[in-house]
Amino acid sequence: MVSKKYPIKKHQGVFGYDSTAKRFNGKPDVCLYITFKVDGKKTTEKVGWLSEGYTPQLAAELRAKRIRDARHHGEVKTSRDIRAEQQKTNRTLKEIKEHYFSSTKGAAIKGKKQDLSRWEHHLAFLEKKSVKELSQLDIERIKRNMKEEDLAPATIDHALRLLRRVVNHGAEHGLCPSLTFKIQFPKVNNIKTEFLTPEESARLIETLDTWPRQDIARMVKVAMFSGLRRGELFRLKREHLDFYHSLITIAGPKGGKDATVPMSPPVRELLEQQLTFLEKEQARREKRYRNTSQPAPDWEDHGYVFPGVLGKQRVECGAIDRIKKAADLPKQFRPFHGLRHHYAVLLASSGEFNLDQIGQLLTHKSSDITRRYAHFLPEAQQRAADRAAEIIAAHTATAGENKQKKVVDLRRKK
Repeated sequence: MVSKKYPIKKHQGVFGYDSTAKRFNGKPDVCLYITFKVDGKKTTEKVGWLSEGYTPQLAAELRAKRIRDARHHGEVKTSRDIRAEQQKTNRTLKEIKEHYFSSTKGAAIKGKKQDLSRWEHHLAFLEKKSVKELSQLDIERIKRNMKEEDLAPATIDHALRLLRRVVNHGAEHGLCPSLTFKIQFPKVNNIKTEFLTPEESARLIETLDTWPRQDIARMVKVAMFSGLRRGELFRLKREHLDFYHSLITIAGPKGGKDATVPMSPPVRELLEQQLTFLEKEQARREKRYRNTSQPAPDWEDHGYVFPGVLGKQRVECGAIDRIKKAADLPKQFRPFHGLRHHYAVLLASSGEFNLDQIGQLLTHKSSDITRRYAHFLPEAQQRAADRAAEIIAAHTATAGENKQKKVVDLRRKK
């Protein structure tokens, strides 16, 4: 409780209220207020208590600042207005994260599911903090926690970049200030190229030939013979197949723009078999429920070549790990991703394709991405080294012959 306000001497516009409950230095505590007018509008603002360290001098200085700001920068803001504004521009990381993933940009990210999982597992413990409260210690804590889980540097890098992306989004939308420090990312050596030995490749084909679900087997074979990404296979539709020109249109590839790749004879045969299978499956579904009271499933034909549940776009392939195990492939081999590497490595090792051609077949956006396969060409590099040695030897031999010829000519002249 406070008593009636009274003016503080020698400080214009500063008033005090004596508390009837709080004591300070043996006397009633005093709450200081300031009042001022700007453009005829009177404003009263609470400054604070003497017990909190506020003095009449500080209150007078604050009043003068408020008047200066109002006259030169617009409307007067009370402490309540300032606190509300600070709250809006200093949101917690949880609020900023939710705003980011619900935004148009955040919702359109292809890896949204992985990013959300990454946040929940590695960054959620920071959600109650504001960006102002973040420090390098928090970044080091993220790194330490993830290292203790024996996670790869690339995984730590992804988590830290996600945090920076969310904070940058908040700063762009006025939800928080920018980071006051630079995040130090771990050094990542993530050039991991996978391929199968001839024996492993043969075991995989044998497993696929006898797999119970041949539609799944065909999808894996297409990946093996075309180098298409998993997501590109999942999004592949009938309208993307041009059998007349033997072309496959890849909609929404990793590089961004739609692209086309040639349809090789083995891939063409697999796709034709899959389309025939889909037609028979549709007829089978219609026949199965024709004379029954049980309603047919709500199948939605969206034109996918390798459809998922009830005809919708496939989001996963649960059988791929079982296929990998049945074929006795290496534990570290990532089936779809690894088959794409396997495709590229075999083309490069053959010596019949240059890196630009391989990059076009893999729809790489930059030749730098394809260059990762240049060092993985043992046979081709050996042939090149052998040929280089022959050229150098021949060049050296020619130089020696020329020198010997000059010596002979000089002797003849003498």
